[in-house]
Amino acid sequence: MASRIRPVWTEARVAAPAYTVRCMPADNLAVHLAVTLAPQGSVLVVDASHEPERGYWGEVLTTAAQSRGLLGLVIDGCVRDVAALEAHAFPVFSAGLALRGAAKASGGAVGVPVTVGSVEVDPGDWVVGDRDGVAVVPSAELEQVIAAGEQRAAKESELFVRLKAGATTVELLGLDTSPVQQR
Repeated sequence: MASRIRPVWTEARVAAPAYTVRCMPADNLAVHLAVTLAPQGSVLVVDASHEPERGYWGEVLTTAAQSRGLLGLVIDGCVRDVAALEAHAFPVFSAGLALRGAAKASGGAVGVPVTVGSVEVDPGDWVVGDRDGVAVVPSAELEQVIAAGEQRAAKESELFVRLKAGATTVELLGLDTSPVQQR
């Protein structure tokens, strides 16, 4: 996702299937409904980008979500109550912070494709977030992505051993440095 979607607290981490939400501008009614409908073990992925400068989520929704077995929130909009979110150890990734709340009257949509952080997310896609940001894995590609990740981790492990032994990244990666001007 776009780098504007960041963890609200440093140690926030999540990996779970998405339950998607689209908010109406300055309104979080759909988020409240989603907390009651989302499958246990999922992460809410919310498009609140039409008027992001509202506190669409805070401690009340966190408490409700945790009691329903939800694992986190990714929102293209703002949240509030950061200290409480961290105290609850509830992973939240947002576009920012805003104290002013949202209305609860205008509708929205749940369980539909949304665009969050400039990425289309379908219900059931996997969302993986940590302090570096958030990635989305289409559900149909999950096994392939896991296998590729395991291969990359093994390759990097070997690189680390060789780098610590004195090899350079130029050597190990076979980099052509001829375009670089040297003095």
